[in-house]
Amino acid sequence: MPDETPSGEAPTLETVAAVAGVSRATVSRVINNSPKVSPQVREAVEAAIASTGYVPNRAARALVTRRTDSVALVIQEPESHLFGDPYLTGIVRSVSEELSDTGIQLVLMMVRTTEQQTRLERYLHGGHVDGALLVSLHGDATLPARLREQGLPAVVGGRPLGADRGVTYVDADNVGGATLATRYLHEQGRRRIATIAGPQDMCAGIDRLAGYLAAVEGEPLVAHGDFMRDSGVAAMRELLAKEPELDAVFASSDLMAGAAVSVLRESGRRVPDDVAVVGFDDVEAALWSDPPLTTVHQPVLEQGRLMARMLLDEVASGRPAESVVLPTRLVVRASA
Repeated sequence: MPDETPSGEAPTLETVAAVAGVSRATVSRVINNSPKVSPQVREAVEAAIASTGYVPNRAARALVTRRTDSVALVIQEPESHLFGDPYLTGIVRSVSEELSDTGIQLVLMMVRTTEQQTRLERYLHGGHVDGALLVSLHGDATLPARLREQGLPAVVGGRPLGADRGVTYVDADNVGGATLATRYLHEQGRRRIATIAGPQDMCAGIDRLAGYLAAVEGEPLVAHGDFMRDSGVAAMRELLAKEPELDAVFASSDLMAGAAVSVLRESGRRVPDDVAVVGFDDVEAALWSDPPLTTVHQPVLEQGRLMARMLLDEVASGRPAESVVLPTRLVVRASA
C-alpha cells in the first residue's frame, strides 16, 4: 500500500525525498533521468516513488526535459481505409504494442486533405509530440524531410517518394516480392499473367508493378487499383474485358486478390484451374479467401515494431537510424 502523507493529500516530491533520505533536487534528477545520480541513490528514490505512489507531473517534467512522452502515428488515408485495410490496422497494433510498456502515449492522426495536412504540421511543429511515425504517404511527400529539418524525429513506414533527403524509413522488399510472385506463376505453367497494380503515387504500388514488369514474359497486362477490395473488383473486370484468356493474376494486395477471385468465380472461371491468383501482404484475410490465397508475405508486425523502436532510439540519442528494407517471401496456398 502506498504511504499516505499526514494530511491525506497526494504525495509530493518532498514526500519522496523524505522517504528516500535525499534532497528534493535529487528526486527531480532521478525522475528526469539525469546521469548525475549514483545507481544506489536512483534505486532508493525509485523505491520511495513506488511506496508513496507518487505520480510525476508530466507538464512540469516537460518543461525540464523538453519531452512530451508522446509520439504521433500519422496515416495519410481516410478513416474508412484504416478500418478496412488489415495492413494499416497491423501497423497500428504493432506500434501500440511496442509502446505499451514504455510510458509513451500514442497519438493517432488521420490526414488526407490539404486542410488536414496544414493542421497536422502546425500540431507537430508546436512541440506536442517528441517524434512522428508516418504511414501510407502519397505523392512526393515532403513532410518527413521538413520535420527532420526542424528537429523533430520522424520514421516513415514504407519508402516515400523522393526519399533522398536523409529520411529514415522501414520498408519491405516490394520489387523482390512481386518478382518472386510473377516468376512462380510462370513456373506453374501460366503464360498470360496479368497484374492488378497498386496506386502509382506510392512507392509500394510503383515497386510492386516494377517487380511484375521485370519478371513477366510476353506483353504486360495491367489494371490499377488502390489496394482496397472495391478497386480490385473493377480492375479484375477490366482485365477480363481486355484479355478473356488470361490464366493468372498477380494482385498487389490481398484485398484486391480476394476481390479478383470473386469476380473470376462470377465469370465462370475456376481458381486455380483456369486462373491462378497471387496476392501481396499475407494478412489474415488471405486465409479466409476461397480458396486460400497464395501471397507474398511482408512482415507487417515486425515493420511496425521496428519503426517504433527506431523512433524512440532517435528521440533518446538525437541520431537518426539507418533505413531498413525487410525481406519478403512467397507463401503457397490453394489459389495458385
